[in-house]
Amino acid sequence: MAQLRLDGSEVPDKETSEWGTFRDSLKAPVHSWFTYPAGFSFKAVAHSIEQAGLTPGKAVVYDPFMGSGTTNLTARALGYHSAGVEAHPFVYDITQTKMFWDIDRGEIDSFLVTIPKIIGKIPTEDKLVKLNAEKFPELVTKCFLPDALFSMGKVRDFILADNSMSYESRRFLRTALICTLRDVSIAATGWPYIAPNKIKITSMSKDAINTYRRRVLKMLDDLAAVRTTASKTKTKHNLILGSSASSGLRKESVDHIFTSPPYLNNFDYADRTRLEMYFMGDAENWGDISQKIRTKLMTSATTQISRTDSRYDINPEIGKTSPKVHDFLVSTKEALGQRRHEKGGKKSYDLLVAGYFNDIYEILKDNFRVLRPGSQALYILGDSAPYGVHVATDELIGQIGLGLGFESYEIEVLRERGGKWAANPQRHSVPLRETIVKLRK
Repeated sequence: MAQLRLDGSEVPDKETSEWGTFRDSLKAPVHSWFTYPAGFSFKAVAHSIEQAGLTPGKAVVYDPFMGSGTTNLTARALGYHSAGVEAHPFVYDITQTKMFWDIDRGEIDSFLVTIPKIIGKIPTEDKLVKLNAEKFPELVTKCFLPDALFSMGKVRDFILADNSMSYESRRFLRTALICTLRDVSIAATGWPYIAPNKIKITSMSKDAINTYRRRVLKMLDDLAAVRTTASKTKTKHNLILGSSASSGLRKESVDHIFTSPPYLNNFDYADRTRLEMYFMGDAENWGDISQKIRTKLMTSATTQISRTDSRYDINPEIGKTSPKVHDFLVSTKEALGQRRHEKGGKKSYDLLVAGYFNDIYEILKDNFRVLRPGSQALYILGDSAPYGVHVATDELIGQIGLGLGFESYEIEVLRERGGKWAANPQRHSVPLRETIVKLRK
């Protein structure tokens, strides 16, 4: 079904096919600051708000998987209130930075002038000694030239320690530094993977501090641009660090939901910020990442799962509200449990499916609670086929929604997925798709 604008014109298929990707946002001011690998197009959010006929200055737009803030930024730019929940504390901090537009430019300019004094004139051999003393995790030392790592480390330490600047300015400069890391890394660090053994030649001659300075100035220009072009309507934005299964938002306080939950594709969101967290000192190893991040996120990767954990029975509440979904999940879990023993990786996809839908059920229940009657919740989703067992995530979520009390649901296909893996003999041959599930209360 073609997507239509309010004026009746049709949204081009090419545009809608990219709504589940971050491609549009990579070119947009502020949106482009941090390319978290779970993003979607800000144009999709704007279109959904337009179609919903919401009232600027009154309506509240909510994203229970806030991530790097695409929904909230778009709502603010268009003059709507927003709420968002994010369980990943590192990403949550970056979104807070994106949503604060009143940075003191004078403080930032003064800091940029001070940078040469912060770094000092130290011979390269002394820098190596100091780097060895700091003991960065091995991943970090493999990704940067010593001069770059030393200079960025000095800037990081100064930002974290300097209390003469406002908290918002320090957070802004910290975010700019985080966003510079992959620009100057000599390792292949495209999203979402890091390949320390592959050298990125284009970064060998980059000056880390000049790159950082340019990043800061570009971010300041972005803020000036959005302040000029955004709606002048005063709005409020409630950003919550926590679980989207228990948002704490008031009952029936939300007019529209637009979000993209984790796909059931074994993607480890905690691992995707490992380089940045290691550099900033927020984590030192795999155990830190697990304790601080993985345990807080919705189940979407086998790296979050312990087979000795008792939480991976299918929630019996699903059986009460959506018995057919419950029966499908039970049989799918059993089938994946059998296939696990036939496959070399022995991945716990059986428990992954159980944990994923247990979590989704609780989140949809909270979404229904906070949404006003007559409103819609939109979810950009992808289906999956672990070990070749197809799981129609969109249809299942639609059916769960009906069981929880939503009046209706519909599914719009954005694009077909998985074609680039067709030549891989280890890959299943199940055709996959990316869709928007629309639940109406």
